[in-house]
This record gives sequence, structure tokens and C-alpha cells, in this order.
Amino acid sequence: MLKGKTVVVGVCGGIAAYKSVEIVSRLNKLGADVHVIMTANAVKFVAPLTFRSICHNPVITDMFEEPKVWDIQHISLAQKADLIVVAPATANIIGKVAGGIADDMLSTTIMAADCPVLFVPAMNNKMYENPIVQGNINKLASLGYLFMEPETGLMACGTSGKGRFPSPETIVDYVKGILKRSSDYEGLKILVTAGPTREPIDPVRYISNHSSGKMGYAVAKAALDRGAAVKLVTGPVNITPPTGAETICVTSAVDMYNEVMKSYESFDILVMVAAVADYRCVTVSEKKIKKSGENLTLELVKNPDIAAELGKVKGHRIMIGFSAETDNLLDNAASKLASKNMDMVVANDVTLEGAGFGVDTNIVKLIKRDGSRIDLPVMSKEDVAHRILDEVLSIRNG
Repeated sequence: MLKGKTVVVGVCGGIAAYKSVEIVSRLNKLGADVHVIMTANAVKFVAPLTFRSICHNPVITDMFEEPKVWDIQHISLAQKADLIVVAPATANIIGKVAGGIADDMLSTTIMAADCPVLFVPAMNNKMYENPIVQGNINKLASLGYLFMEPETGLMACGTSGKGRFPSPETIVDYVKGILKRSSDYEGLKILVTAGPTREPIDPVRYISNHSSGKMGYAVAKAALDRGAAVKLVTGPVNITPPTGAETICVTSAVDMYNEVMKSYESFDILVMVAAVADYRCVTVSEKKIKKSGENLTLELVKNPDIAAELGKVKGHRIMIGFSAETDNLLDNAASKLASKNMDMVVANDVTLEGAGFGVDTNIVKLIKRDGSRIDLPVMSKEDVAHRILDEVLSIRNG
């Protein structure tokens, strides 16, 4: 299943290190080319020979040891890796990477990598809950690093809480999901809307909202990374479009409506992320409106509802919508899902810290037409985008 994939497994110094032996064994049996890097403390828990016997590759324990081949190892491993898995990931390695420290082979390889990096934290529950550790995790998640949530249960130290290492089987299943993403959208065409719209009042002023476009652009990039052909219809934002996307820049809700409605028939999947203004001015002044009197009254008219109109004509296409709310999150999202004939709605409470407009993370609930719901923890918007695309394939495949 993983033939042709290169996985670097970083093993840190924790009691859970012995479970990493099974992770390496399972990956090897799936056909992956597995390379192991052990920290100085990890070798106190498990002998390097154990990993070498299973993965059939040299095990790196010292950045300055004599290389088996003439190569700069932390660079060559970082370049050849399809994925780096740090399991167990200690508070120490998480803190190092968050702080930009590269003082051993594992941290240096991570710093030189442009492939996905997955951390699997395992530590005492009090350490895991420490605000410094949580801050480091949130920082790395916002930068696109991946994290598996630790389990809750009895620890080796005798305490009980969140911080327990997941089972090797669970970790390997997660790894398979990440590696399968690289081409699972080949042949599919996705239309994504992103950003806000601006509704002019006069040549100087407009009505808009706080959308930064980050979530929509993350969906577009994730789809491209997984092999899809992507068209991005975007309102005004300060983000560089992802390389490879056909990008159409629009300003108003009517502009976005016209572009989407003339394009949608060519696409398999429609992802409506844009925060489209509900209303526009009936009359737009040709000149800047000057102050006169205490109040200014604007007459507004309703904008076309892009998602609702698509819902009427989408046919076999899968449509995903977004529901940014400040109250009654589930009720409002469910109402939108039904009234606009969506297949799934991504609901988020924009009042929560780490969610909503402008930030690099999000906290969402994925609600499907069949009533099922997936609650995701705080994650980078890129990781949220991949989880959304995972569920789109699940819907598409029945």
C-alpha cells in the first residue's frame, strides 16, 4: 500500500519509544522505505539495532557519526521523505521546533524538510496540559505541522489523564491517510470561493466583513496538493493565490455570483467558503458622500444567494458550504445545510479563540446531510482543509 513512499520516523526519549518499534514494523510491511532517527535519550529506552533489524536501513543517532554513504544526511533525508513522523514526540522536541532550534539530527532534519511533519505527543498529562507546551503545539499547528491527539488513560508514571501514546495501529492508519492524500484527487475538478465581497457605497466606502480568505485559500491549496484541478474565485484579500490554481478575482457579491454560475457545470465539487455580503446598496453614489446632518440612511437590497442558487441546479455535484456563527451554531448550520441542498456544512463559532476570521487556525464541526457530525479540535486551516477534503471523498464514494 505504501510502496514507493519514504517515511522518516523520529523517536524521542520517552517510555512510549518501545511502541515505535511496532510503528516501524507496520510501515515496513506496508512497503514503505522507513528511516529512523533516534535522539540521544531515545537510545536509552530502545537499542538502535532493534529498529535497524526491522527497517533494514541505518539508524541515525548522532549528527556527527561517520556516514554510511557520502551525503549530508539531514538534507538528503529531508528531501527524500514523503512524511516525517515524530513518535513519541516529547515536550522537548515540540519546544525545539517551535523555537527554531536545530541542535541534533532529528530537529535539523525537521527544519530542512518541506514534506508534512506529524507529531504524536506522548507525555505526562500535566506536561501536556502545560500552557507553554500547548502554546508550542498551537504555534506549530498554525504553521501547518500535523498533530495526533494523545489518548486519555493510565500513564506509565501512574497518573491518569490526556497524554497517552495512541496505539501503533491507530498511528499507522493516520499515516496512511496522510500519504494517500498525495494523489487521491487526480482527475477531479474543484471550484472554490474565498474571501469577502465588497459592496460599494460611493467611490471611497464599501460594506464588507472580516474574512481574510485564509480558509478558502487553504482548501484550494490542499486540493491542488492532492492532484485536483482547481478554480479559485476570490474576493479582495492580501494573500498570494496558490500556484497552479486558475484564480479569478472579483469584488462584489454579484460579480462572484456571475462567475460561479457560469462556471459550476464544469466542476465535480463546489466548496463555498467565501463570506458573501447579504446586502448591497440600492444606489451607489458616483461621488464621495459628504457629512450632512447627524445620520445617514442607506437603502439596501438583498444580494443573490450563491449557495442557494447552486443548490437548485447542482445535480450530481457535491457541494460544501460554510457556516460562520456567533450563536446557535448547530441549529443555524443544520438549517443552512437543508435549505441550500448542501452535502456537508463546515460550522465554526467565530467567537472562539483560535477560530474564525484572520487567524491561522480554526475549530470546526463537519455536519453531513445524513446527520452525522465530526467535531475537530483547534487545527491549522491547512489541516482543516485536508479533513474537509477527506470527508468529501467519503461522501463521493458513498
